[in-house]
Amino acid sequence: MGKVAVVATVVVAATAVAVATVVVRRRMRSGGRWSKAEAVVRELEERCSTPAGKLRQVADAMTVEMHAGLASEGGSKLKMLISYVDNLPTGDEKGLFYALDLGGTNFRVMRVQLGGKEARVAKQESEEVSIPPHLMTGSSHELFDFIAVELAKFVANEGEGFHLSDGRQRELGFTFSFPVRQTSISSGTLIKWTKGFSIEDAVGEDVVAELTKAMERQGLDMRVSALVNDTIGTLAGGRYVNKDVVVAVILGTGSNAAYVERAHAIPKWHGLLPKSGEMVINMEWGNFRSSHLPLTEYDQAMDAESLNPGEQIFEKLISGMYLGEIVRRVLLRMAEEAAFFGDTVPPKLRIPFILRTPDMSAMHHDSSPDLKVVGNKLRDILGITNTSLKTRKMIIKICDIVAARGARLAAAGIFGVLKKMGRDTIIRDGGEKQRTVVAVDGGLYEHYTFFRECLKSTMTELLGEDVSETVAMEHSNDGSGIGAALLSASHSQYLEVDES
Repeated sequence: MGKVAVVATVVVAATAVAVATVVVRRRMRSGGRWSKAEAVVRELEERCSTPAGKLRQVADAMTVEMHAGLASEGGSKLKMLISYVDNLPTGDEKGLFYALDLGGTNFRVMRVQLGGKEARVAKQESEEVSIPPHLMTGSSHELFDFIAVELAKFVANEGEGFHLSDGRQRELGFTFSFPVRQTSISSGTLIKWTKGFSIEDAVGEDVVAELTKAMERQGLDMRVSALVNDTIGTLAGGRYVNKDVVVAVILGTGSNAAYVERAHAIPKWHGLLPKSGEMVINMEWGNFRSSHLPLTEYDQAMDAESLNPGEQIFEKLISGMYLGEIVRRVLLRMAEEAAFFGDTVPPKLRIPFILRTPDMSAMHHDSSPDLKVVGNKLRDILGITNTSLKTRKMIIKICDIVAARGARLAAAGIFGVLKKMGRDTIIRDGGEKQRTVVAVDGGLYEHYTFFRECLKSTMTELLGEDVSETVAMEHSNDGSGIGAALLSASHSQYLEVDES
């Protein structure tokens, strides 16, 4: 063999060794990265663990806090607000009733014609109106005048199929989804604005009085007969359809619960006991917290950076506003510590709340063989391309962990409410087993199938097979609209006239 041939052979061999070394190093680095990523997910799984024993501790803590919140104002992280709703709809209500739903940058007006047990909701109509941005930071007078003008236009278009009894005033249920200190079924003072509103001269004022004055300025003869929030409305809407509904839960962008309490079991209630012997309590359960809640470093960092650090801890674990953000934070740590998406951290992955829960849900429910939806979402939202199937499967695993923790904790919360009501065991009403129905509303529950099914199976796990046969969860739609109209009917000024 000539010198040239020997040199060529040596060069080729050396090149092959170098390439092999690079490949081995890459594989080792890739393997090392993957091991680190797996370690992050393993730690997440351990920290988010919700065995039945822990869930029972959470439920017991919820029950204890409920007792404390009912005993005195400020006695608990749970506000346990007295709603002054002591008459839930029965299905016998008749007549024309209106609803106004103000809870964000739009408001909605609705009318319903109720026809009693037979016809039920005979007819309904609604309209949505956008609030001009300048009115969200202007004066109370301007905002409520704008609402009254639009409401008056809506009333003027009352068409066929809607009948107001002779000599009667129109009545309205007002869903006002901002913090209010309720003083009666039809009055409450605004504590503070949220959701981009900042109208200083309305804080501390009775929002029903403000709306009433604005309606009078428009010559609109209408009485607000009920001031409610969306959770109370969901309870009313659920009860109208099913007399066994005693609890309502909102699982949407935010989360809350309301339930029917025995009036004599509310020590902080100093008024006359209502004739019904019952009072609906607005728990404001998003603010629940307990040492038993499985918090991770991601939850703690998200809370610290939020607009309300230390507040709404339970909501931050279970609601649609936050689940996608927790997943983003886990992916960011994997990108930083395990180079999960390559040598550089994708810039968009650093943007808080860029990964919304509906997108998380779409990835989680991806059933295509190559998890195409996961790949598309990563590309379109986070700018991450060329992900392997192995990577996509890991992301589904993270969605699984975060969603399951949220759903199981929500179930523990409901179980705690049922324990407080004595509905965690079989109750016999005569010979019949008493049924308990929980009305649930909100996009998270309605659209995130995995979350909903996990919630239901966890309820069965906590209640046991026998009791769970007597407890049902039913989707109750549009509590903030039709629920408010129904409450205006069940608290109508003409109730005694109709009954006599």
